[in-house]
Amino acid sequence: MANRHETVLLHEAITSLVGSPGGFYVDGTYGRGGHSRCLLEQINEHGRVLACDKDGAAEDSALQLQEADPRFSFLRTSFADIPEYLAAQTKQADGILLDLGVSSPQLDQAERGFSFQSDGPLDMRMDQSGGMTAAEWLAVVDQEQLEQVLRDYGEERFARRIARAILEARDREPVARTAQLAEIVKAAHPRWEPGKHPATRAFQAIRIAINRELDDLKEFLGKALAALAIGGRLVVISFHSLEDRLVKRQFREWSKGPSLPKDIPLRAQDYQSKARILGKPVRPSAAELERNIRARSAIMRSAMRLA
Repeated sequence: MANRHETVLLHEAITSLVGSPGGFYVDGTYGRGGHSRCLLEQINEHGRVLACDKDGAAEDSALQLQEADPRFSFLRTSFADIPEYLAAQTKQADGILLDLGVSSPQLDQAERGFSFQSDGPLDMRMDQSGGMTAAEWLAVVDQEQLEQVLRDYGEERFARRIARAILEARDREPVARTAQLAEIVKAAHPRWEPGKHPATRAFQAIRIAINRELDDLKEFLGKALAALAIGGRLVVISFHSLEDRLVKRQFREWSKGPSLPKDIPLRAQDYQSKARILGKPVRPSAAELERNIRARSAIMRSAMRLA
């Protein structure tokens, strides 16, 4: 059903996130509020939820919730700005949740330009109040940069061939529609993966580049621990390997403790790690996948700040 949004790993994320019903929690990717609403059900009258999102449509939904529940507030910004914002407020969170990637309403609205399933303007911006659209970016990008984006962000084996095809098409007419781009990539792609549209990786790569998604994630992870209170939890739901690798690497770095020369006479118990990884990575259950096929690539990791 169009515009139907089912929050992925909803209960698993909230269970991992909430340590105290009177705590202060941050939903860094509000979307349409699935996690925020579930959080509000789990906290008491002393608890608070702050939600963030770059999307104007998400803001419209969040402001309605803010008016209905005094425990909830909303900030229109990237989750990358959360640590700096909390520091300015001299606050630390008892839990921060990130549900990365693009939401179902964004995918289902052809005019947003995220999907090749239906034709629409090639926009792809999560924040439509500014920045270049995907069409504007494709109009000026050179082949080397486009090839790198397709290879690094889309993990596309045929990045050079596809980049060349896009630029050749651009020389004939502007690449301004989702169906147009999908057809260009489809025609240029020599080997289609079973069950996957050949333009999937290219659309993912361009979307990530336009929205600086991995840059935002790197920036946030670099400051995340300072935004958490001692004992505070960070829960991250990723939808592709690039995001998950960054989260996995950062969690491991926090948990292994400081890097010390081999000849320093200290035992492991003599110093404390910055954080502890909470359990194994969590994937959607078979029942959830049956309800929502878009959850198939989701993976959730959780960590708790120790020092």
